[in-house]
Amino acid sequence: MSKVIALVLVLAMVAHIIKPIGLPGLKKRGDFWKIAVFAFIVTMLAVVVQM
Repeated sequence: MSKVIALVLVLAMVAHIIKPIGLPGLKKRGDFWKIAVFAFIVTMLAVVVQM
């Protein structure tokens, strides 16, 4: 499950670099790092839940 979440969030980061998503806080191309932080947190939560 964590691999699927990671893949979806990596695709979201790539899409955001190509064309910003436009959500509040994600309006500039340089804001892709916020998606990366969110991906890290979600992946860690998925790992903790599976334990």
